[in-house]
Amino acid sequence: MSDSSPPSGIDTSILVTTFRRPRHLALVLESIALQRRVPRDFEVIVADDGSDDTTADVVAAFAATADFPVRFTTEPHDGFRLARTRNHAARLAKGDYLLFLDGDCILPRGHLAAHRDRRRRGLTLLGHCARLGEETSRLLVPENLSITNLAGLVSRQESRALARRHRRARWHAAIRHPSKPRLTGGDFGVWRTDFERVNGFDERFVGWGQEDDDLGLRLRAAGVRLESVLDLTWSLHVWHTTDPTATRRWRDGANVPYFGRRGRLTVCRRGLRRRGRDDLVWGLPADLDATPLGRAVDGLLIDAPRPAAGAGYEIELVVWPARVGFTRASECRLLLVPRGLLPPRRLAARADHVVAVDPDDPQAVAEVLDAVG
Repeated sequence: MSDSSPPSGIDTSILVTTFRRPRHLALVLESIALQRRVPRDFEVIVADDGSDDTTADVVAAFAATADFPVRFTTEPHDGFRLARTRNHAARLAKGDYLLFLDGDCILPRGHLAAHRDRRRRGLTLLGHCARLGEETSRLLVPENLSITNLAGLVSRQESRALARRHRRARWHAAIRHPSKPRLTGGDFGVWRTDFERVNGFDERFVGWGQEDDDLGLRLRAAGVRLESVLDLTWSLHVWHTTDPTATRRWRDGANVPYFGRRGRLTVCRRGLRRRGRDDLVWGLPADLDATPLGRAVDGLLIDAPRPAAGAGYEIELVVWPARVGFTRASECRLLLVPRGLLPPRRLAARADHVVAVDPDDPQAVAEVLDAVG
């Protein structure tokens, strides 16, 4: 890790997302102000998802006395869009290191210092929260946080759960598990360059859950290592009622089908920036112009970049009927079929997506190319 400061003078951006919980947010902000063993070369960005309460006033009052930059961004509320809100915060960030935090998770006083001690380039640090009970949470007030023993608020059961989570994370990292340890979006640190490399959170995730699991998989695919920091620090989740979009079981979430899709692109299409069809590297068959559907596709992708010789594709495309099938490694394999025809089973089995489309409807073809991945 380089010790040089970024051009902005901001080392770390703490990105706090919130919605209609001003009391919780006030506690979180005060816990950030109480960070120790670090210079004040960090900033706080509060990203609000359209609260219609005193949230903006809480941030303004805090910013007036903070000895570090504090910024606030909000947008009209349009359902639970946490991926979009987190990306909004990241776009504003000036720091080289991004520390994501939910607006209901307060930090122990050495949290930021622990991240700085452990972080390394190409490494994302995974935290988690100890859940506080309703009565304990009700008694917390920002004015008394400086004299509160936060570690003493954590129950023995929660402490043991965090220790088990850390041990499992170390084991999964040691065996190079393809999907574990999991990234939980409410408390983790990532280098800006790594976050931008995968285009941030995928904003196609709407509603509760899985946007953070997806980010973790894409960071791994980009070569970033994910490791637990729970042996050094964790956050404390202040009790509140459960969000109505949350499900009791992970597999029942509305986003699970999209999360489980085949052909996941490492660099998502709707993230920090929107990637049109001309922003992707396509693998096109040599006989693309042999069919009307192929010629329609070729016209729509005429400005798309071509891969270097021998390089892999983001999306490899085959148009049936075709003489050329899938040929090389690619993140996503798309098989287009004229409506009314059935491709061979073996070819369809190799595809991540099989889509029937009318060759005489260029708009429909364009919509498929703009959505896949």
